[in-house]
Amino acid sequence: MSLIEIISGVEAREATLTVFDPDPTVAETLAEHFADRNLRVVAERPAEGPTGYAVLERGGEFVTATAIGELLPAGDDAPDDDPVDDGPRDDDDATPRRVGRPILDHLDETLFTSYSHADMVAASREIEDRAWRVGDGELHAGFQTLDVLTGESNTYDRLGGRDRLDVHAYAAAEGNAPETDQYEVHIGRTAEIRETWFVAYDGGSFDGAKCVLLAEEREPGRFYGFWSYDPDTVDRVIDYLTDRYWGSEPRDEDDATA
Repeated sequence: MSLIEIISGVEAREATLTVFDPDPTVAETLAEHFADRNLRVVAERPAEGPTGYAVLERGGEFVTATAIGELLPAGDDAPDDDPVDDGPRDDDDATPRRVGRPILDHLDETLFTSYSHADMVAASREIEDRAWRVGDGELHAGFQTLDVLTGESNTYDRLGGRDRLDVHAYAAAEGNAPETDQYEVHIGRTAEIRETWFVAYDGGSFDGAKCVLLAEEREPGRFYGFWSYDPDTVDRVIDYLTDRYWGSEPRDEDDATA
């Protein structure tokens, strides 16, 4: 297993939302609405029987069903206390996207295909802030290179200063490691460390606080990956990092296997 394979595994767990409605534009609207979720939307127009509802399935198994009216985006006159998507969003998206809670409650993962460096920083700050507020557990962050890590040294010295928060930073050996005793630096000599960006928080003793951001830089400054609140996914990423990069460093010849 590798970090890239974890990304592929999340992508493979795509759920399906089947929309039963005579109006084909309903499925199109929902597909646009859930475009940043790990979800495929398909349309069904039954010749008879009830319509106006949608069924969520994963791996061919039923998850939930709900009325279409619970999923369609709210209008501009929606109440301010309507549920909104509080995950990361593009910088030019000034208005949070209103979402259908009956479906989102079962979708712990958000896929993205072209996050910029600014998007990744914003998403990372969300997780770092959560770790700071909880103040307990472990925070793991990948910086691609030591040069990048050095530029974040003030932020991570502050995070590492929390008494009950253990902070671990990962980077390829390009540049000089920051001089710090506030957090642990793990130097990885593998391609995946240079090519991925990740921040994972284990939630301390609370599964509900767990979250992870993991992405691959597939072209300069553009990242593909996911954001997840699923405890099993968070544990999988952290377990991999500790097994792979704690203790002895991976050797250079491992580069081709990452």
